[in-house]
Amino acid sequence: TALAYETIEVNRRLPLLEPMSEIAGRMSVLVGGYFLAKHYGGSGTLLGGVPGVLPGRVVVLGGGTAGVNAARMAQGLGADVTILEVDLERMRFLDITLHTAHTLYSNAAHLMDLLPNVDLLIGAVLLPGAKAPKLINRAMLRQMRPGSVVVDIAIDQGGCAETSRPTTHHDPVFVEEGVTHYCVANMPAAYARTATQALTNVTYRYIELLADGGLQEACEKQPALLGGINVMGGN
Repeated sequence: TALAYETIEVNRRLPLLEPMSEIAGRMSVLVGGYFLAKHYGGSGTLLGGVPGVLPGRVVVLGGGTAGVNAARMAQGLGADVTILEVDLERMRFLDITLHTAHTLYSNAAHLMDLLPNVDLLIGAVLLPGAKAPKLINRAMLRQMRPGSVVVDIAIDQGGCAETSRPTTHHDPVFVEEGVTHYCVANMPAAYARTATQALTNVTYRYIELLADGGLQEACEKQPALLGGINVMGGN
């Protein structure tokens, strides 16, 4: 019997995946800014800028948990942040909570307008239980400046850029069309202590239910567990 964290849904949310999305979102800006450094093949742009020099431009695809955490970190560094989203209610929420970030309806035309000037593009799109949609094709990537960076958080679900392929923490980046790609599967493993504590906080109550009453009783008490069952009795 196998229960998967990432398919347990409560009120259209994925509570056991959220801590990992929060870490990956925050981390995406740290690694993105790191690989923008000139000696790593980046454009040499400091995301926060300095007095007299404009800050770097960050575009976040998706305003979910990972996206909003990426935007918060980029905003905190002083970058110019734009979030692309399709859910209008979510955009209103982002507009109210992220005071200096811009929101923009997500479509190919808006993305093409932004790409020539973006320094860091963060892919934070998630379709629960499905492959990530390919929002960036190779032709779009060619619009980006050499030395800009793409961080594809969605790589665990196949990635949201056509040029993305999974990498590791030991060899995290590769270059396609002059753009540095960071596509590490399981990004939160880099910050294992924080990740473990965050995961334990949200999973403990479910584990306690399973340990105390077994699967059937646990599912009766917490029906969300049913969505987590991926393998059972050889099926």
